[in-house]
Amino acid sequence: MTTYETMSFHLETERLILRPWADSDAAELRALRAERGEGTSTLEYTRALIAQLIAATETTGIALLPIQRRVEGDFIGYCGLIIGRSTPEEPEIAYELFQRVHGHGYATEAARAVLDAAAATGRERLGATVDAANTPSFRVLEKLGFERHRVSMEEKGEVVWLTRPLP
Repeated sequence: MTTYETMSFHLETERLILRPWADSDAAELRALRAERGEGTSTLEYTRALIAQLIAATETTGIALLPIQRRVEGDFIGYCGLIIGRSTPEEPEIAYELFQRVHGHGYATEAARAVLDAAAATGRERLGATVDAANTPSFRVLEKLGFERHRVSMEEKGEVVWLTRPLP
């Protein structure tokens, strides 16, 4: 198995800061997850989820990071690398933003920073999996150079697998 460099856990772009999780992110992450329409989890559950994300980062050397707007200072979502349906050698890029900030290019901007951070780890390829009906995510991934690889059926429906070589 190849050894990879640890991903940078603090990324900055012109408009965004991606940084490590803090316990103070729990209320905002809880609200973001509630926007999915799958109910609202407790703050305790969300804090435990953040602890799991931090533990996964320590184990894998990659991270899913909160996104904060530079000027406003507000939490608007997350972006980063996860194992997900993939492997440590070829992790998945993942992102989710509050609906109120959709359409401003934040997901693309954050994901570009994560792509650069992934390339710096020495990895050669990234994956992504997207619900077949999630057109906005496809637009972001296509802007970033991801190409459709295959489709699978899962319990919740069709999932499209995409890949992108690095750098």
